[in-house]
Amino acid sequence: MSILLVIASLLTAALYLPAWQSALRGARGVGQPPGGGDPAAAGAARVGAEPPAWLLGAGLLTHAYALGLAVYTDEGLRFGFAQVLSGSLLLGVAVLWLEGLSVRVQALRIPLLPAAALACALPLAFPGARLAQESVRPLFMPHLLAGTLAYGVLTLAALHAALMAAAERSLHAGASGHRSVFGRWVEELPPLLSLERILFRMITVGFALLSLTVLSGILFSEATFGRPLRFDHKTVFAVTSWVLFGVLLAGRQMRGWRGRTALRFTMFGFAVLLLAYAGSRFVLEVVLQRA
Repeated sequence: MSILLVIASLLTAALYLPAWQSALRGARGVGQPPGGGDPAAAGAARVGAEPPAWLLGAGLLTHAYALGLAVYTDEGLRFGFAQVLSGSLLLGVAVLWLEGLSVRVQALRIPLLPAAALACALPLAFPGARLAQESVRPLFMPHLLAGTLAYGVLTLAALHAALMAAAERSLHAGASGHRSVFGRWVEELPPLLSLERILFRMITVGFALLSLTVLSGILFSEATFGRPLRFDHKTVFAVTSWVLFGVLLAGRQMRGWRGRTALRFTMFGFAVLLLAYAGSRFVLEVVLQRA
């Protein structure tokens, strides 16, 4: 166990904590604005309670440092489902931090930041497989990097899709006069149209990264095994997910797909992508005890 990884993980959690607490306070305060019910005073109070943006930025740096320690160990390169989840959530927090500079996205922080803090420390328990031989091949690291970036962006897209579905249900509940505490919390989200624009921006970026992952994987397989594709479960799931996201983007461009159709495609495509690597590594490393 690396003491530096332990310290970096604890420091990351401590830096993520103020933004998470602020998001919780904002959710609990929905419908109970400070300042005597004055919306302007309520908005000013919420802005004042928001921690400095550099705290979350510093958390991203320590998270990235912890991930580097988890991959580049004293025993050589290591990679597994824990590193995939940590890297994916790192990028998710990074995109959320950038979005938060212009759009109020506190509600998204509530589930994401605790998960990111936990994933940051996960390689301590599950260090992953050694990549001593694979790492010397020139196409392997670009393939691994592109795949991790694709996971990160599409993870955030899936979170956006889930919260968009919750926001839609909350609107219907509000119209009928039966809003729950969760529904009032969802009111902190940006408008649905803004969320939809953000969703498709992330899907576009994620699809580009996934395309690079598939292409680099084909080249790597050709150089290593003498054939462009190995039809194992990881390849089948990855290509299936790539097709699903491509169909969604084409449908958006040609037929104006949006709403529930977009949400279903996003969630199903992400679930298939998750099975392509993180799911299979979890089964191999945890269930079957085969690193």
